[in-house]
Amino acid sequence: MEGEGGSVLCLFDVDGTLTAPRQKITPEMADFLQALRQKVKVGVVGGSDFEKIQEQLGEDVIGKYDYVFPENGLVSYKDGKFLEKQSIQDYMGEDLLQDLINYCLSYIAKIKLPRKRGTFIEFRNGMLNVSPVGRSCSQGERMEFFELDKREQIRDRFVADLRRDFAGKGLTFSIGGQISFDVFPNGWDKRYCLGIVAQDNFEKIYFFGDKTMPGGNDYEIYTDPRTLGHSVSSPEQTREICKALFFK
Repeated sequence: MEGEGGSVLCLFDVDGTLTAPRQKITPEMADFLQALRQKVKVGVVGGSDFEKIQEQLGEDVIGKYDYVFPENGLVSYKDGKFLEKQSIQDYMGEDLLQDLINYCLSYIAKIKLPRKRGTFIEFRNGMLNVSPVGRSCSQGERMEFFELDKREQIRDRFVADLRRDFAGKGLTFSIGGQISFDVFPNGWDKRYCLGIVAQDNFEKIYFFGDKTMPGGNDYEIYTDPRTLGHSVSSPEQTREICKALFFK
């Protein structure tokens, strides 16, 4: 892309920023992002795996955006092609990985909740995703847990205990979404994708996310000096800010 537009990249979180949490992108938002691509490069960076991002943004997601970064960029696509992926088990080693998994399963076994479902730990390329209620809960059960968690800080307390008991092990614990938190090696947060786009020498990189508070999974990239961070509370607000910035 020639001119000023080619030197600007907009990176978007997915859940709560481009879509309602775990929901599909609206046709209006999808069309808006394609219009935005006529002016700047557009990338998406989510904590979820590729399949979940595909569910939310469409089967042809890697053809619709200039960059697609599932799992914080630990898996990466550019211009419709696969770039690379990292492996958490190779990096951490099986002993530490099993200590962490056993700790989390034991901890979840002791929590009493209104409901528990399946898939309490989801193993991804670049992280472990831990859900006290279980990722196979229904949308109603998801909202029930989310409301309970807001009152009782179930995930906050779980993460505080992990930080204490795994101190010095080189791990980051990050709360995102409604029902889970992520565990990954230090530096494998959303900033990881900035190292990949660095080779393209953008003059400006804008980042839009909704979990930008300390402990949220957008915080590190939002506060990184390499990005111009914008905190949003909904896809509608994301669109309004982009309109003000790029459609003057």
